[in-house]
Amino acid sequence: MLAIAVGLFIQNKLRMDIVALLVMLGFGLTGILTTQEIFAGLSDPNIVLLALLYVVGEALARTGVAYHISDWLMRVAGSSETKVLVLMMLSIGLLGVFMSSTGIVAIFIPVTLAICAGMNISPRRMMMPLSIAGLISGMMTLIATAPNLVTHAELVKAGYQGFVFFSFTPIGLVVLPLGILYMLIARRWLDNCDVQVLAKDDNSMSHLIE
Repeated sequence: MLAIAVGLFIQNKLRMDIVALLVMLGFGLTGILTTQEIFAGLSDPNIVLLALLYVVGEALARTGVAYHISDWLMRVAGSSETKVLVLMMLSIGLLGVFMSSTGIVAIFIPVTLAICAGMNISPRRMMMPLSIAGLISGMMTLIATAPNLVTHAELVKAGYQGFVFFSFTPIGLVVLPLGILYMLIARRWLDNCDVQVLAKDDNSMSHLIE
């Protein structure tokens, strides 16, 4: 069953959520899992929390907050690519205090593309810092990324004391400036190829965000 799932993921002909549901259905039909075990994950409060965080992220994107952020970053940074990179990574990292890292990255994809279009920068020079900052933002708080919530839930289930909301914050605050410093050095190896102004193409933006 798992081999079939891996094959479907590799083929990429079906959406990942559809594949996951088919695998869940297959486990139930073959008797490998009981009905209660199949739906146990869906009733987990962590799943509900993550779903709500995605709703918050989508609301921020649809209300135009993403483009206000890009305008603010370009006004503050001026024409300096270095300032944009530092401010963008700081913004993403600190937003991890309030939101999930995946939701933050989803919001900042259109922000980053808008910045690249406005400053005539190749998106590849900003997308890697975006990804790195998103990973680091997951170290900021308990709700910032799913593994934090899962490990907390398992500790509580086992009878141990779980993490508090800011247990991960000291680690994130140390790693964030190191990540920014690394990208300031490593970006010289990211060539400024032909700029593709995706931010002005609604269809391209829709496909990329999906």
